[in-house]
This record gives sequence, structure tokens and C-alpha cells, in this order.
Amino acid sequence: MRFCRFLANDGPRYGVIESQAGREMVAPIDHTFQAAPRRTGAWVALGEVKLLAPVQPGKLVCVGRNYREHAKELGNPVPEELLTFLKPPSTVIGPGEKIVRPAITQRLDFEGELAIVIGKQCRHIREGEDVRQYIRGFTCANDVTARDIQKKDAQWTRGKGFDTFCPVGPVVTDEIDPWKGVRVQTRVNGELKQDGNTDQFIFSIEQILRYITRVMTLYPGDLIPTGTPAGVGQLQAGDTVEVRIEGIGSLTNPVVDERV
Repeated sequence: MRFCRFLANDGPRYGVIESQAGREMVAPIDHTFQAAPRRTGAWVALGEVKLLAPVQPGKLVCVGRNYREHAKELGNPVPEELLTFLKPPSTVIGPGEKIVRPAITQRLDFEGELAIVIGKQCRHIREGEDVRQYIRGFTCANDVTARDIQKKDAQWTRGKGFDTFCPVGPVVTDEIDPWKGVRVQTRVNGELKQDGNTDQFIFSIEQILRYITRVMTLYPGDLIPTGTPAGVGQLQAGDTVEVRIEGIGSLTNPVVDERV
């Protein structure tokens, strides 16, 4: 199934997306994390609704340096153990919303990523346990980074944690198979910058979820960006950045300067 979150007449609603007579349609549902979500309204054309960030995560647990070539391009060693960091929920924005370039950074970078959306509470996932039962689906994410601040600080909280630094969307889907490999691309102003595939992961989805759940409980709606392929680069005010993942769609956001 494919899910979205959209702006309805009575406010933000979750929806399920289906093709009907060649058109993409969306119907409001009670919640995306039910095993069989209940439709609560009439179908409307997907193209006629304003899409919002499809999840409202309680936390974002991100994976760093999960592609060998990305680690190398920044002059970092290929990690021997999973590297994780947190982004606050206030970083999350939806399709079409503005990424705000902070006045205090001289280097704002894009990082297109596949993100896991948790669908079922989990803790201490066992070796060999099927992690698919805990995954609601997958979506696109952009781990926007103030690279100069990230390099200056001992921890990455500030460089990764500014408001608007995690565009997410446009939909959540369980209809793709990252284990077999899906293509992850990022374009800036239409120019291809990143072109990777999830079959290039250093650490698998199983390893990622087992590692994280040894530390903390994951809840429905939590978001796990899985790392970015090589090709990261700089964004300027006036740019438009697009993260496209096959089977999910395109997440596009403009970049603006902070007003101070």
C-alpha cells in the first residue's frame, strides 16, 4: 500500500493512495499504522490535494556513511561499526516546503536518502528475526547538513539539526524492495548529482534496526534515514533540490536564505 498525509478541509489527514481508472486517487484513513486502516472519507484526485510530510516522527535516527564512496569523498574512513545520529522532529518538512539556509553557515549540503518508516513498536530485535514486521514502509528523505558546522563541532547535533533540515515524502510505500536494490538519485536545478542504489549499503536494514533497537525503543512513525550515496554537494538560496527514489516518487524543495 501507499500512504500520504495531506491537507483536507478539516486539517491534516492521513490517506491511502490507489490507482482508479488510470488516475491516482487518495482517500482519508483513520491512521497509517493500523494493519487495515479504515477509510473515513471520499476519494479525491491525488493531484488536487496538498501533500504534507507523510509522517510525524517522534524521533529521527539517522545512519551516517553507509555508502563506501560517500565516506571516501568526504575524506572519512569506511566505518567498521554502524554510525548513527539524531535529528530533532522540528527538522521535518514536506514536499514543496522551503529549506532555510541558516545565516551562520557557509556550506549547506544536500544528502538524498531512503528512509525507513517504523510501523510497530520494537526493542531488542533478535539476530535472524524478520525485521519487515516492524516496517510500515519507505519514503524519501533529504538529510540537509550545514557541513562547515558539522566539521567544526565535536557532535553533529547543530550541523544536522536546524529547522527544515529534513524534507520527507512525498509518500510512504511498502511496495518496494530495498533488499533487491532501489535507485536513489538527487538533482539540483535539474542536474543529476547523486545516483546510488540501496544494494550498495555497507550495513543492511537488518543490521541497522538491530543496532538501533539495542539502544532505544522504536515507535510507529519513527524515521530511519539509511545513509546517502556519493555525490553530495552544496546548496544556495534559489536552488531547487529533488530526491527521487524509484517506486516512491520525487521529493522537491526550494532553498531560501534565513531572514535575520
